[in-house]
Amino acid sequence: MKNEQFLRNDQYNFIKRQVQQLVNGHATVNDQHVIGALESLSIEKVTDLFTDVSDEQKEILNKIVEIADKEEAEQYLSDLESFIMPFTKPSEQRLKKLFPKVKKMKLPADGLDYKKMSFLSFDDIGTKKRYIIAPSRKGMIGLLGTYDEMNVKQICAICNRLTHVCMFMTKTKGEIPGTYTKKGNYICQDTEDCNHHVWSLDKLYEFVDNIK
Repeated sequence: MKNEQFLRNDQYNFIKRQVQQLVNGHATVNDQHVIGALESLSIEKVTDLFTDVSDEQKEILNKIVEIADKEEAEQYLSDLESFIMPFTKPSEQRLKKLFPKVKKMKLPADGLDYKKMSFLSFDDIGTKKRYIIAPSRKGMIGLLGTYDEMNVKQICAICNRLTHVCMFMTKTKGEIPGTYTKKGNYICQDTEDCNHHVWSLDKLYEFVDNIK
């Protein structure tokens, strides 16, 4: 096997968290029994992320227990990046299907790092609209709403961190003609940074379900 991609961005972020905990453990704990327990727990949590991995992939994941310091951690995570499955870059045709009612479509910027995405988000600054393409339990989905930047920190509905947020709001036609239903939630102002902190798709699925 040569660099067969089997990791999602959120799984990579989860492993990164475990690596950081191991490095902190080695730096602060002298008891080898405690270190051993920490290593066992870390590899257990990491392997639980996957339902079907090959022996070669297990070997890659198991190398986490060999990490003892910051330099080894950085090297391991750097090597691990080559196994990340990138988020699928949407074609213009795909964008039209995801956002069928949008006539003048704002396109994503060039040069985005799709390996570091669990969802794609891009703004039309002129109209204060935000486009989100995200996985749901029923497949990939497109969300279009307005965003209103806030001056306070709140919990992001996607990455579950206390951070600088905006209010993302969607508006759909109601059952009665002339009425509309609005749904909104706090999400990160900086969606690139948000993607770096998504370590489970559960909150993302929940966000999509609530907004849609």
